[in-house]
Amino acid sequence: MPFKSQAQRRKFAQLLVEGKISPQTFEEWNRETGARKLPQHVKRKAMSKRTARPKRKAASKRRARSKPTDASKRQTGGGKRRSARRRAGSRR
Repeated sequence: MPFKSQAQRRKFAQLLVEGKISPQTFEEWNRETGARKLPQHVKRKAMSKRTARPKRKAASKRRARSKPTDASKRQTGGGKRRSARRRAGSRR
């Protein structure tokens, strides 16, 4: 892979001195770049404009809950506890 800028070449030379890359890697990159004149720095590519996405449909309105009956009022406190016991496998 060729170097893209002089700054990248300097960074690789520093990594070579520190022993973080092998001399073969540095030579390979240097060879592929050749005697090409490189810029000092390369700017990052600008982000491309996103294509317009279709908007999602609005979520349908939820129906209002009906008032609880007497039977459901009695089960409110123990309903979760009983189902947890069933999952655990213990019975009374």
